[in-house]
Amino acid sequence: MKQRVAITGIGAVTPIGTGVDELWSGVRRGTSAIRTIKRFDTTNIPSKVAAEVAFDPLDYMSPKQARRLDRFSQFALVCARMALENASLTAADVARDGAGIYAGSALGGIAFAEEQHESYVLNGPSRVNPLLALAVFGGAAASNVTIELGLTGPSLAYGNSCAAGLIAIGEAARLVEDGRVPVMLAGGAEAPLAPLTFGAFAMIRVLSTRNDDPQTSSRPFDRDRDGFVIAEGGTMLVLESFDHARARGAHIYAELVGYGTTSDAYHMTAPHPDGIQAAHAMSGAIASAGLTPEAIDYVNAHGSSTVLNDSTECRAIRIALGERAEQVAISGTKGLHGHALGATGAMEAAICALALERGHLPGTANLEHLDPACDLDVIPPGGRNCQVSNLLCNAFGFGGVNASLAMSAV
Repeated sequence: MKQRVAITGIGAVTPIGTGVDELWSGVRRGTSAIRTIKRFDTTNIPSKVAAEVAFDPLDYMSPKQARRLDRFSQFALVCARMALENASLTAADVARDGAGIYAGSALGGIAFAEEQHESYVLNGPSRVNPLLALAVFGGAAASNVTIELGLTGPSLAYGNSCAAGLIAIGEAARLVEDGRVPVMLAGGAEAPLAPLTFGAFAMIRVLSTRNDDPQTSSRPFDRDRDGFVIAEGGTMLVLESFDHARARGAHIYAELVGYGTTSDAYHMTAPHPDGIQAAHAMSGAIASAGLTPEAIDYVNAHGSSTVLNDSTECRAIRIALGERAEQVAISGTKGLHGHALGATGAMEAAICALALERGHLPGTANLEHLDPACDLDVIPPGGRNCQVSNLLCNAFGFGGVNASLAMSAV
């Protein structure tokens, strides 16, 4: 018998806020966290803007523990602990239930590796951190969380580019739905802000160069968008079966009811122009939820602010929802918090759960002139007070990976 899947805990370290209340305050405030990069010299890089996180690991862990973990693993561990606390659970509670963690990250510990490579070049191998080999691989965050929290259940890492965090949530939800575990942690973490890593994205011309006005540089669905803005951070959700959650009187933010994923099989950086496989991911989420397109009230779009992605996503929404697309509200929140690659889908899933619980749909920051190719009901800055029943949350990534979650209010 299939189990219903509840979202009962949220842990977030994001550019617009840390923790549930600060994250939601950042959404409601509607002010972009994107600024000129301070962490490294961008003199020879055409894009000079990013969404950094104000984060000191010593606020959350001992110096010894902080030294053992690179930044992306620190994000994952802090978010996991926050999510459990927010769900009124302890690590011991979920460990007894056989819980695990599914975590997504596009780049893993690559920024730490870049830093250590500089030490190697300047001073030789003796000056390289001996923990490098244990920090750089994509599964390090999930592994560190299981070790620190004592979780012996399923533990997997997803590296599916910018869809990784959303895919981790969808796949973890399947475990709960199938009754294999009553509770799981799932989400994503990303720490990509290092000069070579950042410069590599600039080299393929996918980043915004609106350097003179950083706060408006990410502008999903706007006619004048010119690329995405890289961010860092992480988000973890606690997923529980309804039986497990209700037995302990847990607060339920929303129900995760469906999940779909497909591949374009087309190009490493460009979405397929017909949008059909992206539409199939959305349709798959709707079908697995037992819903119809007419039941969808809102789409939290991937909305990366790139020229090709936003218009293609609108085409995909029209294909997936048919006539219903004309009535469905749409918005993208990356204008606020930037694009945290493999963590961004998890951030947006948390925002969606809060939107369902709190009766407010987030606005699309920096939207001034709607692109005619995106001629749908795109919510302007400021958002919209509106209680909806069912929504989709999209994440699309390099390599043509498409993923969509369906959520419902409770």
